[in-house]
Amino acid sequence: MIRIDANKIIDWNSFHGVFSEVFGFPDFYGANMNAWIDCLSDLDDPDSGMTKMHIEPGETLTVLIENSREFKERCPEQFSALVECAAFVNYRCTEKNQPALIALAFSV
Repeated sequence: MIRIDANKIIDWNSFHGVFSEVFGFPDFYGANMNAWIDCLSDLDDPDSGMTKMHIEPGETLTVLIENSREFKERCPEQFSALVECAAFVNYRCTEKNQPALIALAFSV
């Protein structure tokens, strides 16, 4: 399980900074949601170099969003993008008949 302290997220820059730090996105990370999707879509492929943390093929990583109630109220656009883009990462998996890579969990 990976923990994201959503209290550190106040805008798009901090959103991308927090996720980049936690997952170890590459230096060329574009700090946009398309780049976020691309990085997290390779969680099970260490050779891709898109993240520094990895899971085994077929595993699902739980991402616990701490302080999620305040995050949703403070940054509704970023909260919505997180949910939608995590779903898209998982949709990519279903296209390849693979299990979801990410399971979002929320603590208030």
